Amino acid sequence: MKIALVHDYLRDYGGAERVVEALHEIFPDAPVYVAFKDEKALGIQAGKFHSWEIHQSWLTKIPFYRKLFSPLRLFAPQYFRSFDLSGYDLVISSNNAYFSKAVRVPNGVHICYCHTPPRSLYGYTTMTDWQKNPLIRLGGTLINHYLRVVDVRVTQEVDYFIANSQTTRARIKKFYRRDAEVIYPPVDVPDQLPKETEKNYYLYVGRIAKSKHVDLAIQACTLLGLSLKVAGTGCGLDYLRSLAGPTVELLGEVPDSQLRDLYKDAKALIFPAEDEDFGMVPVEAMGYGVPVIAHRSGGPLESIQEGKTGVFFDEFTVDSLVQAIEKFQNSKFDRQAIHQHARKFSKEEFQIKIKEFIKKYGNI
Repeated sequence: MKIALVHDYLRDYGGAERVVEALHEIFPDAPVYVAFKDEKALGIQAGKFHSWEIHQSWLTKIPFYRKLFSPLRLFAPQYFRSFDLSGYDLVISSNNAYFSKAVRVPNGVHICYCHTPPRSLYGYTTMTDWQKNPLIRLGGTLINHYLRVVDVRVTQEVDYFIANSQTTRARIKKFYRRDAEVIYPPVDVPDQLPKETEKNYYLYVGRIAKSKHVDLAIQACTLLGLSLKVAGTGCGLDYLRSLAGPTVELLGEVPDSQLRDLYKDAKALIFPAEDEDFGMVPVEAMGYGVPVIAHRSGGPLESIQEGKTGVFFDEFTVDSLVQAIEKFQNSKFDRQAIHQHARKFSKEEFQIKIKEFIKKYGNI
């Protein structure tokens, strides 16, 4: 059997890239097709992909494509259409917003692991406030209208969909009129609960982006005089620094080894993301026995058990988050129970279920 993996692009290192890594562990000889790869943007994570056989699209022939990849998404379906995958029996695409699911698989089975239908096309909050500029809003609206039509059309060529959550499954059904099976993404969960340490700070982990509402965590902890560590990079860091009081520390990008230590020593993870597709970070934290304070929306509703593994807040306001933090402070949590709950979302569970799905539908 000849198998290929397809992914939007290798530029950021987030949940989608962890899914591709776990798939590549199952099929280590499978080539990976991407629109482009940006080693500099990947930073300390670039080395994870050095040994892979990676094929890039003709996008890389366009000058300044690394800076223009977002507006150039207008042509993203064509980047993936141009790949010749006629020699493969099975193609698994990992798709978010850059149309990797548009690949043609004329002689094999195409399974799409969908992280979400593109958020910018269907009215969900995105990484940046692109509608703030009137000209960009006008151009983006026209492009999005065109790409919505294309997006729905290419989804009809996919043989089978896998959704990363019930939230995403509902979106696939709503926008694509397609069914999907839910297989939760692979989370790096320790086999054993680490030894308990003194918990003296709250933690935020993830991209710095509009839809993540990191500013709420910073303002709430500053108001309460609580220690908060923020691990992540993105746009708007100067603005966040202006909000941060003396108890808030912006760490930037951290290596995996440091991230594990941050989880281990945290009182709680604050996760104020809006309509998150699944949200691997809360599960990573729970793997260390750390409760989560999250917004009541999206994937965290599936991974967090209120009162047992965390608490929710309902409004994107500082007051609402402050109330949730105070509720957390007056609650007790069982670290071992939180860890055991997180094990349900481990990489091992993901790989077992992916293999079962492929055996059932992939003609293997």
